[in-house]
Amino acid sequence: MHQTTAGEQTILIHPDAPLKPDFGAPCNGCGLCCLAEPCPLGVVLSGSRRGACRAVRWDDASHLYRCGALVAPQDVLRRALPVAIGFLATPLAPLLKRLAGRWIAAGAGCDSTLLAAKPEEVADNSVSP
Repeated sequence: MHQTTAGEQTILIHPDAPLKPDFGAPCNGCGLCCLAEPCPLGVVLSGSRRGACRAVRWDDASHLYRCGALVAPQDVLRRALPVAIGFLATPLAPLLKRLAGRWIAAGAGCDSTLLAAKPEEVADNSVSP
């Protein structure tokens, strides 16, 4: 990810990902919000407030991004927990999966106000020196 001086970010998104839905529309798995920065749960799971959430997962079969806390909770916990307590990933995974949907507001609609542009759109609008 790259932060420009104008407050813009370049975020690498899988080319098969759907376009970002309008604010409030149902989530379509575009991944933009998770790839821009982690949500509060993602901050805990990623150990960072900046950059792409480490829990986000690309699903080749459905061509969508999904929250790993929902689709791969044991893997996400294994990576997030300190090694000394990594053994807790297995027993905690069902709990994380059950609570994650609520914590990330799954089904509440797109809450991202980010605006997405394809690289060629950005290049077309750039100012020549």
